[in-house]
Amino acid sequence: MSSFSTTHSCVVEDYSNYRIFKPIIKIEFMKPKIPAQSGTFESSDVIVLIEPLPNRSGRKIEISSTVMQQYGESFRHIVDGMLDQYEMTDIHLIAKDKGALEPTIKARLETAIKRSLGQQEGTLT
Repeated sequence: MSSFSTTHSCVVEDYSNYRIFKPIIKIEFMKPKIPAQSGTFESSDVIVLIEPLPNRSGRKIEISSTVMQQYGESFRHIVDGMLDQYEMTDIHLIAKDKGALEPTIKARLETAIKRSLGQQEGTLT
C-alpha cells in the first residue's frame, strides 16, 4: 500500500524532426492534517499523540516508556518504521508507553496516523 501521491506531467523537447518526452514525477509526502490520538495510559498500553508541524519541519518524536532501558531502541525502530511506511513528514509524535507489546504499539500508531490524515474518525477535537 503506497500512501503518497504523485503528480505526473511531461516536458516536451523539440529537436527538428523528433520530440523527446521526459516525464516529471513529483512525490508529495503525507503530512498530518489534524491533531490525533489513540491508546490509553493503562498498563500494557501506549498512548500516541500526533500533531502537524509547519512545512519542512521534519519529524519531532518524543518517546517515554516504563521499559525504555530494555526496549527503547526497539520502540523507536517501530515508530520510525511506521512513519516511513506512511511516508509521514512534518509531524510531532508523542508516545507514552506503559509496557505495550509490538502489535499494540503498531495498532496505536496506525490508528493515530490515520486519524491525523482524516482517514478515520477519532475522539480528539
